[in-house]
Amino acid sequence: MNLLPQQSGEPKPKRTLNVHLTETSSIHSIKNLSSPEPPCVFLQCSLVSYTEKTIELFLLDNHMRNQGLSVYYATGILLTLIALPEKPLLTKAKAAPPILRVGMELSYPPFEMTDTAGQPEGLSVELAKSLGKSLGRPILIENIAFDGLIPALRTGTIDCIISSMTSTPERAKAIAFSNPYLKTGLTLLVGRDSPILSPEDITKPGVRIAVKLGTSAHKYAAQQLQKADVFVLDMESAAVLEVMQGKVDAFIYDSLSVYRHHRRHPKATRAILNPFRQETWAIGLRKQDITLLQAINKFLREFKDTGGFEKLGEQFLPEEKAYFKANDIPFYF
Repeated sequence: MNLLPQQSGEPKPKRTLNVHLTETSSIHSIKNLSSPEPPCVFLQCSLVSYTEKTIELFLLDNHMRNQGLSVYYATGILLTLIALPEKPLLTKAKAAPPILRVGMELSYPPFEMTDTAGQPEGLSVELAKSLGKSLGRPILIENIAFDGLIPALRTGTIDCIISSMTSTPERAKAIAFSNPYLKTGLTLLVGRDSPILSPEDITKPGVRIAVKLGTSAHKYAAQQLQKADVFVLDMESAAVLEVMQGKVDAFIYDSLSVYRHHRRHPKATRAILNPFRQETWAIGLRKQDITLLQAINKFLREFKDTGGFEKLGEQFLPEEKAYFKANDIPFYF
């Protein structure tokens, strides 16, 4: 069977018809194919997804107009498609990197806090931004109460915790931790007239101790201070107020916070800054996120080696850094 339509008169020059189709195009959209002048067609298609069913529909659609031309054009398309490479020529857009959701409680300045516009800021926020840049992922800060951070991590609400969190054996049973990025310790904020003069005094019977819910100080008091009266409070500021009003004898917290609270209330408080328990802060992750853990450890190592932590200390903690260094109190990255 001769698929080419019969022509009379002088032969006409061959023409090249370049047809560029989109993924949703159909053969019905090729207007030039219904032209009464039959070119010798060479199709240069940017689509390879036409099927025999599509060709069949094209033939049916054009049958009543010119059966000979329909067969001719359809055959040309089919032969062209056969010659195309097996893999599609369509270029897919590169997928955007996944957002890194970072959990922290924005109530612990200068590490985790908000600016005047209510946006996250602080040392931990800048650390999270640098981490996201290192991983090539945009970050999203999720403001979550401290005692809800680990549950949020385990349920997939967040991807990691950067919230001045102490790496403890108890927490390590539930989540994984990065390498430590800061060393600190538990210290005491006491009232001006408090009977507490040293860490040994908080072990005496009847001593009133304030701790913040979910912190390492809370864990320590529950396990080690069996003879004391321990008051567990939701907010750090509430514990400080209890000390100032003489309702408790001491507030157990990290050395930096104790120092800052005493500086704000020098007449009503005293700071006992020699740590009675050494601690380290680390980034919390899910145990199964091994690849992310390795990437974070690599980032922390490089960030320290390039002076990143020193710059953050100068930016957010210049006074504290100088005081702790002068008094040989451990608080450093």
